[in-house]
Amino acid sequence: MDDTAKYLIHASISADGVVERSDVVGAIFGQTEGLLGDDLDLRDLQQSSKVGRIDVQVDSENGHSFGQMTIASSLDKVETAILAASLETLTRVGPCQAVIEITNIEDVREAKRRMVVERAKELLTESFDDTVMTSTEILEEVKESVRVEDITEYHGLPAGPRVTDSDAIIVVEGRADVLTLLRYGIKNAIAVEGTNVPDDVATLTQERTVTAFLDGDRGGELILRELSQVGDVDYVAFAPEGQSVEDLDRGAVIRALRNKVPLSRLPDEGDFRSAVADANDTGGVAPDPRPESPTTDTSSTPPADVTTDAVGETSSDNNGTVTVEKTVEADTGSDPTAEADVFSDSTVEAVAETVEPVQQTRSLSDHVRETISDGSGLARLLDADFGLLDEVAVEKIYDTLEDADPVPRLVVVDGEASQKLIDIAAQRGVGDVVARSTGEYVKKPVSVRVRTADQLLT
Repeated sequence: MDDTAKYLIHASISADGVVERSDVVGAIFGQTEGLLGDDLDLRDLQQSSKVGRIDVQVDSENGHSFGQMTIASSLDKVETAILAASLETLTRVGPCQAVIEITNIEDVREAKRRMVVERAKELLTESFDDTVMTSTEILEEVKESVRVEDITEYHGLPAGPRVTDSDAIIVVEGRADVLTLLRYGIKNAIAVEGTNVPDDVATLTQERTVTAFLDGDRGGELILRELSQVGDVDYVAFAPEGQSVEDLDRGAVIRALRNKVPLSRLPDEGDFRSAVADANDTGGVAPDPRPESPTTDTSSTPPADVTTDAVGETSSDNNGTVTVEKTVEADTGSDPTAEADVFSDSTVEAVAETVEPVQQTRSLSDHVRETISDGSGLARLLDADFGLLDEVAVEKIYDTLEDADPVPRLVVVDGEASQKLIDIAAQRGVGDVVARSTGEYVKKPVSVRVRTADQLLT
């Protein structure tokens, strides 16, 4: 029926008492029976599949009931309008006085046509784009391929070319992480390739200054626990929560390594990722083990764990962590600070961003203000008590909601409540979706209540 329906009849219901869905459905069949004659009898229309099932959602509050009703119709426009008008003749639902009002008759085909037009625009943009590369793109691709080709092996493990001779190394999880760091000029990384730390890596950590740079998930914590048991780790850095090292851009990689924390400052038990984040929030960034030169201008020199030469060569730091290949050449002339200026502009951001952890809130309105009104670009999954279960970027909400455990009671999204989102919400058993705006719906599940931030906060 859903595939052949032409129209959707939407109606609102209000009753002076507590009623349930079965009461509403029974009242509709009982009070419209014989009203429009045999040709438009509602039971006969359903049996012949000309009218779909009656979807009803009713809520009760303070002794009153209110809700919405949807009926799919494959009748023509006139017959559908007559059927809709007949619903407004109902005056009672169960033992209660009630009012049913038709709010809209939606043309399903028009909604499908709009979807076709929007999808055609996307296909036109994505499938027929210009594939001719510009000169700049060609240069960048060649440069990147040269960097990627620098990947080597250390006792069969993926590694950067400087692992064998650098005084400091970075231990990462997999080959993709090594490639990511190589792309940004960091050549002293080695991968453990799984949670079982190889003996060769454990031995290597005994001889070098070691930073473990791991994914921001449970797997990263497990690798750190084993590595700290079988090897010698000096510093720890994690990718942001829920992200992998291979997904980070250059600025995020440099910030994470800048904010590394000594392993000795982490607790023996508990969540290592939270401990690292707390140390950064309280200023517990690992100190520079080298003596500070009284003539050093700290505002223009690179951080202690990043070393570079002015014209693109690499060098290593006896107590540092990262060996960075500089990709920008500059004529410094006689200006002694020009070299440092080139570094700060092209290699590392001068100020690390500090992200305040999301505080637990007690009301749905607070979540809506923080997520939507503040334009956070995030989505929050909440339990029945409005407790925060998870928070992700808007573009990841579909996958996160499909895999969420436990299933959230509410979802707050700084974006559009699209057809796909409410379909997934209905499949998972989510009761409410609050979004910045609503979308165009071919069929709106009655089990999911969709509201906008403006409706909730006004």
